[in-house]
Amino acid sequence: MGCFLIRKIGQEIYKARIVEIEAYHGPLDLASHASRGRTPRNSLMFGEPGIIYVYLTYGLHYMLNIVTGEKDFPAAVLIRAIEVISKDKINKPMRSGPAKLTKAFFINKDFNGLPIYIKKHGLWLEDREKNLKNFKIVKTKRIGVDYAGKFKDKKWRFYIKGNGFVSKV
Repeated sequence: MGCFLIRKIGQEIYKARIVEIEAYHGPLDLASHASRGRTPRNSLMFGEPGIIYVYLTYGLHYMLNIVTGEKDFPAAVLIRAIEVISKDKINKPMRSGPAKLTKAFFINKDFNGLPIYIKKHGLWLEDREKNLKNFKIVKTKRIGVDYAGKFKDKKWRFYIKGNGFVSKV
């Protein structure tokens, strides 16, 4: 939370603060793609941490995730919302939501499997500024996982309190 998602397109660099995420943790988490075991679609979740996992949902929207678990333990974080910091124009004005951020930052399956910590492919993370004022992180239930049994009530959604770019529920 509070780190920067950086996107380079041509010679333009766009910077956004991550203001909302959701965690998906392990094979028992019924909201996780890994809950049915390893498949060609979710195999990246079983890999090394720091790898980008992009998938298409509803045949329309790309979702940006970062693998967080140790190798062979499927866990990832969905980037739900960002606050654009750079003054440059992006694809369209940002509001909130994971599909809007991937459209605005031109993120698609081409990034699937790439490390988020290497700049050469044009999408990476940077630490938040040291002088950034403290902010309160709220934790709450994830969005849209009512089918996940006891995991639907896990407080694995996190966002910066009071930030206007957090998803509207």
